[in-house]
Amino acid sequence: MAAPEPAPRRGREREREEESEDESDILEESPCGRWQKRREQVNQGNMPGVQSTFLAMDTEEGVEVVWNELRFSDRKAFSAHEEKIQTMFEQLVLVDHPNIVKLHKYWLDACEARARVVFITEYVSSGSLKQFLKKTKKNHKAMNARVWGRGGAGRGRRGGNGRSRAGGAVGAPRPSHLSPPFPPTDAPRRQAWKRWCTQILSALSFLHACSPPIIHGNLTSDTIFIQHNGLIKIGSVWHRIFSNALPDDLRSPIRAEREELRNLHFFPPEYGEVADRTAVDIFSFGMCALEMAVLEIQANGDTRVTEEAIARARHSLSDPNMREFILSCLARDPAHRPSAHNLLFHRVLFEVHSLKLLAAHCFIQHQYLMPENVVEEKTKSMDMHAVLAEICRPGRPPVQWRYSEVSCMELDKFLEDVRNGIYPLMNFAATRPLGLPRVLAPPPEEAQKAKTPTPEPFDSETRKVIQMQCNLERSEDKARWHLTLLLVLEDRLHRQLTYDLLPTDSAQDLATELVHYGFLHEDDRTKLAAFLESTFLKYRGAQ
Repeated sequence: MAAPEPAPRRGREREREEESEDESDILEESPCGRWQKRREQVNQGNMPGVQSTFLAMDTEEGVEVVWNELRFSDRKAFSAHEEKIQTMFEQLVLVDHPNIVKLHKYWLDACEARARVVFITEYVSSGSLKQFLKKTKKNHKAMNARVWGRGGAGRGRRGGNGRSRAGGAVGAPRPSHLSPPFPPTDAPRRQAWKRWCTQILSALSFLHACSPPIIHGNLTSDTIFIQHNGLIKIGSVWHRIFSNALPDDLRSPIRAEREELRNLHFFPPEYGEVADRTAVDIFSFGMCALEMAVLEIQANGDTRVTEEAIARARHSLSDPNMREFILSCLARDPAHRPSAHNLLFHRVLFEVHSLKLLAAHCFIQHQYLMPENVVEEKTKSMDMHAVLAEICRPGRPPVQWRYSEVSCMELDKFLEDVRNGIYPLMNFAATRPLGLPRVLAPPPEEAQKAKTPTPEPFDSETRKVIQMQCNLERSEDKARWHLTLLLVLEDRLHRQLTYDLLPTDSAQDLATELVHYGFLHEDDRTKLAAFLESTFLKYRGAQ
């Protein structure tokens, strides 16, 4: 017979349950009813200085998002610049990159008592890069301590040279003020560092290629997030845009992260000057890359990271290519810092992309033309003993690679990583035709326009289509066609649409209309138009 549960314990559990229920209470809904604000507050560095960030629910997608509120105390000043603020947010919604925290939606809320802008952003639940590095360093120290305490490689994976997988050579411990930067046996951490740097630079290259360039201006290990699968997300992209675009009388809610003493070392000497440009992001990235290499830049108990601590971290880098890469980013003269695009081609990061990676990107881009389970179906029809590839060697037996040596599960995981943006090809991309945001450029003088009520704009579709199916049936009066269109989105959700097709309707007009009403991503318009056109020719030709 089990002993009765102590009353204090039951009381604590009941309090926790009640607290959890309070946090899940719905405090407010968006005007369209899609986003529901909860009581629980979150801090993801998306907007430093704006503390009103709440967890929210996307009722359409069934995922958690962040409800951000930018409040203004001067109601009249807000009304005077309302149109400019709206234009700024309309441009920010267009920023779409797999390594940048997405801004989904915004709306203005101005009444007699308050003035605010509410904007919905992507929620990254895995935590910031700084938190991840601290946790990694703690585990790394604990593992090294156990290795040294046993006087050998321990029960972990052993190597032939007597080294531990996670530690260095067995012997006296290193100084505790700095972690060893990538020991020879820690190849996985080195590869992770390269993947992280590539993803961050991919996002910066995208932002800096916009017209005019978007300067992040707040890149720290607190505003970079890492998901459980290794995908990097950069937040706080809109902080610099807000600071530049909003007039002086509206900047009061915005506080620069530079005011945080612990993050001062992320900002270059020229930060805040009128002429500072994209090089400020390169300096901040270099400091992040240094911190990722040594896990933590300590300051001997001081709140602010000192130059001596940074110098110790730089000198601890044993890889000359890595040291040269980071030091080029930390150059005092901004003119001597390389661009994000050029850094992607640095020898410490750049590797000639294999046919496997290029084929994976091509597969993802055209996945809408293939069945959903194409990998599984192709694997079933293969002869696993057949030779996939062969290297001929004169005078010796050839080296053969058979289909049985290819893991279907590993291939699916690799394709998923490519789809998520962990292996970007941004350094090979052409010029991005993205003009963002116009409000950063000096606005032309325009006459004051009379404001008229405008309807709530349609939500833009952010998910891309991976598969399309279309069916046409002739109506009974033979005067029109009944169109049924099935779209499979990248999150595996299905969208079925029906339409009575008139003889005057064109495939291009239908695709444009679907984009306008938020049923289709803008990038999929051309592909859908071509798909519909071929379907129309097929069915009408048969008739």
